[in-house]
Amino acid sequence: MDEARHRPAEEEEVTTVGTPKRLVEILTNRGELPPEWVGAVESVDRALFIPESYEYNGRTLSKTADEDRWKHFVYANVPLVTQLNDGGESDGFQLPTSSSSMPTIMLEMLGLLDVEDGHKVIEIGTGTGYNAAWLCHRQGADKVATIELDPAVSQQARQNLKAAGFSPMVVCGDGLAGIPDAAPFDRLICTCAMREIPYAWVEQVPEGKIVTPWGNGFFSASFVTLDVADGVATGRFSGYPAFMWARQQRPGFGYLSDYLHHRDESTETWTTVDPTVLHQDPDAKFAVAAQVPGMWSIHSDADDGSAEWTLWLLSDDRLSWASVDYVPGKEQFVVEQYGPRRLWDETESAYQWWDDEGRPDRERFGLTVDRQGQRVWLDTPDRVIPGF
Repeated sequence: MDEARHRPAEEEEVTTVGTPKRLVEILTNRGELPPEWVGAVESVDRALFIPESYEYNGRTLSKTADEDRWKHFVYANVPLVTQLNDGGESDGFQLPTSSSSMPTIMLEMLGLLDVEDGHKVIEIGTGTGYNAAWLCHRQGADKVATIELDPAVSQQARQNLKAAGFSPMVVCGDGLAGIPDAAPFDRLICTCAMREIPYAWVEQVPEGKIVTPWGNGFFSASFVTLDVADGVATGRFSGYPAFMWARQQRPGFGYLSDYLHHRDESTETWTTVDPTVLHQDPDAKFAVAAQVPGMWSIHSDADDGSAEWTLWLLSDDRLSWASVDYVPGKEQFVVEQYGPRRLWDETESAYQWWDDEGRPDRERFGLTVDRQGQRVWLDTPDRVIPGF
């Protein structure tokens, strides 16, 4: 359920009518179609898992209105949004809440999962059912179980899978609880971003592997791959995915005006930390996100051609906010804060720790999950980072 960024919709031009062979050709030409997944990609028609209309690049594509354009993107290496706002009415803000993932991202995750013949797999987040269909083709439907929280999405996925000739176990329920009645599993793949890994997953994959997008609202562009043994899951981070959130762990989202309040009561200070690093450096963002929970951000450019901009830090509970104003050529930057949490102070402290440690790459960090919860560490599991 990824949300990759693409060119503006008005720049898109349909040059070919999409076909299943076209998707295979694209993935092959990119060198991103592993031999073990060729059969699934060739045999499972993505069109069977895409609704009559979907959102791509901010535009609605309808099969009835323009079937050629609809097919073009169905068989392209792009994510297609299949649901907004949990299927409810929009109040103006449109939040993508279900999709058909970008095929290369699906293959990247499946590569991390390292599925072998005979493995029993549980998928958290059925979505359209396309990923489950690939797994069924590879493993056999009797080796695949998938769970989806949204009843309408779950029902449609069941129908899609049936139309494609697959009948795995499809459960409508809380994916954070897994499917205990069908456990144990050898592999668990989660197709939505997580802030906390449920221990129920570890219990249901007692000697295997877990792969999921992980992070928080400030930075979630990481896969974590966990090896499970003796009741403990341990692993490291990789990749740069952009996935929709598990609804039970969804961080803040919406308009800045929904979170910004009591500006006349804010406190003003200065910082020498260049917010450009926090905005652009994924290693810095990861290190801050791992230490500062319950926070997300908005980047806001000035509209006067000054190249000035503001980084807004917003607490998920809407009680606290902070801002830091970037001005080109300056070495100090104005900070404003309000609320019970001093979000900039927390962020600056986390950044300073990362800087003092020599600015370690994200790949040096790891995650451990056990009955006590989850802990992020640097280099070795005994070096737990601040905040844990």
